[in-house]
Amino acid sequence: MSSPCVSSIIGTGSYMPEKILTNEELSKIVDTSDEWITTRTGIKERRIAADNQATSDLATAAALRAMESAGVKPEDIDLIVVATVTPDMPFPSTACFVQKNIGASNAVCFDISAACSGFLYALQVARNFLNAGTRSTALVIGAEKLSTLVNWTDRNTCVLFGDGAGAVVIRAVDSATEAPGRVLSTIMGSDGNLVNLLRVPGGGSACPITAENIDSRLNTIHMEGKETFKHAVTRMCQASEKALEMAGLTKEDISLVIPHQANARIITAIADRLDLPHEKAFMNVDKYGNTSAATIPVALDEANRQGRLKRGDIVLLVAFGGGFTWASSVIRW
Repeated sequence: MSSPCVSSIIGTGSYMPEKILTNEELSKIVDTSDEWITTRTGIKERRIAADNQATSDLATAAALRAMESAGVKPEDIDLIVVATVTPDMPFPSTACFVQKNIGASNAVCFDISAACSGFLYALQVARNFLNAGTRSTALVIGAEKLSTLVNWTDRNTCVLFGDGAGAVVIRAVDSATEAPGRVLSTIMGSDGNLVNLLRVPGGGSACPITAENIDSRLNTIHMEGKETFKHAVTRMCQASEKALEMAGLTKEDISLVIPHQANARIITAIADRLDLPHEKAFMNVDKYGNTSAATIPVALDEANRQGRLKRGDIVLLVAFGGGFTWASSVIRW
């Protein structure tokens, strides 16, 4: 009888649009400044996708780089899960567009909506398929074109968000082997009582956008910043500790933590709560801002390609998002 399967990350990839929108440029269209934005968020610039680039285009570019990193062909992929809150359209799923673009004819495809926690939710869903033995190789993508949801007249939110995509290829391997990139544990949680903290209230079935309400900008991001900050730090720390406990590890075992890149102050607060030196917290929010479901896979790919991850390292991934949702994963690289 064969050993049960476990899931290992065998390749990473990311794609960021070419256009850079700096704080100085933002200060010309909204009442803000580089000093105001940097002090409060740590963000210096963000990427903005071209008008003719859809979320699936960003996702496809990241997917191809992850597949190249993993050394897999399109026909090897039998599951594609895309985490996004900015799909190309309500349906078909963005994952189906990616399937078409890369020629992964053997894949089952669907999207997940969990806001900024979406990539870790998608990673766990794919991991369940692989560990059960029903699928063998999955492409997990976090991709967003948040510039389409931003209210460019609201200085409290428009400075935060950007566009981008990150991806990983994960494969089912025999649990008896010590394969690198092994996902050891994942914790997920939600609190629907906090739905109003971070949301896009218009554009869905509850509040369709009409000619009468379009001037209210209901189809843009609305956020209660202070409350979001407080809950984000608390939940991310709790999820991190639970994921480590599930993996049989402690905070002292962490080689690198890759948190959701929403705000530099949140990242440093998490490092402090976990008693980690700040240099163990990977940060690229200064370059890209908050790209929602894309932040963690983009950061993971950058850390991988920069040589920040060594064989055997314990990597902690942790995120929070609208819903309110949160998740954490522990990986032995």
